[in-house]
Amino acid sequence: MKKRIGITMGDPAGIGPEIALKVFNDPKLYRRCQPLLVGDRSVLDFYLNKHPEIDLKVHVIATPEAGRYQFGSIDLIDLSLVDMETFKVGAVSATGGHAAFEYVNKVIDLALAKEIDATVTNPLNKEAMNLAGHQYAGHTEIYARRTHTDQYTMLLADGDLRVVHVSTHVSLREACDRVKKDRVLEVIRIAHTACQNLGIKNPRIAVAGLNPHSGENGLFGREEIDEINPAVEMAQVAGIQAFGALPPDTVFSKARGGLFDIVVAMYHDQGHIPLKLLGFVYDRKKSAWAAIKGVNITLGLPIIRTSVDHGTAFDQAGQWTASADSLNNAIDYAIRLAENT
Repeated sequence: MKKRIGITMGDPAGIGPEIALKVFNDPKLYRRCQPLLVGDRSVLDFYLNKHPEIDLKVHVIATPEAGRYQFGSIDLIDLSLVDMETFKVGAVSATGGHAAFEYVNKVIDLALAKEIDATVTNPLNKEAMNLAGHQYAGHTEIYARRTHTDQYTMLLADGDLRVVHVSTHVSLREACDRVKKDRVLEVIRIAHTACQNLGIKNPRIAVAGLNPHSGENGLFGREEIDEINPAVEMAQVAGIQAFGALPPDTVFSKARGGLFDIVVAMYHDQGHIPLKLLGFVYDRKKSAWAAIKGVNITLGLPIIRTSVDHGTAFDQAGQWTASADSLNNAIDYAIRLAENT
């Protein structure tokens, strides 16, 4: 039985709707899973009218069980939150922020009720969501609150390079303060389980240092000595293949080369920059992104959530130039996780 995947439209003012249509317009999607879209029919109709070459019909359903899941027909749970007669594509708005927030809540509820096997999110805009009165830093925090999850972390993936984070959406100053033994150990354990869920039986986990050269034995800071190394040792005692603290300026290259299955990064940019350097390809001649392939996965939740690893790109919205690579990859990861858990 193919896994049923709930996909959000994302902020309707961004590129989420058009990359969703591009993915649903590929018959290979239906050979991989039963795809369900959560969003607004008015937004889909707006794009389908602009692009008559996309021969897709919208099939509005009330529950996932009512889906056809056949190529040529988009099974949509329509929340009817956007009026395209007045809504502006490519602009931050409370309407767009609220709609994106509610799409996420809906797929979470469907997953918790086991009506779908996994969730995949298109991008929302944090400013727009906060304008609508929803005070969250992003998708990850919404999922954690909605599922009553305290122990969670973000995993980024591009091909076989995978990165999890001790902290994400906090200031760099606060991120340094959050490098504590218990949290580092918690993330190592989450990384270990995540790799196993992806089919890696005995994963090798690299743990990055916080400071240059991993502190040079205390010369550049003691976080490695006092917090990170003890967490690694505790993980090793528990039977986990953890290594570190390793110099952060070389550990990602080693992981990319196959020495490690996953890297534990200490803060947001330490992990995001190497992943996006590889997964985001900018075409200098065209002055546009040639590829955006990364995937964002929230670990530690009672449900599966993967996501595109890019933003709403309001400057591209409505131009039909956005790449659907990241969404395709996010769906692949969601299916893989659903099949192994």
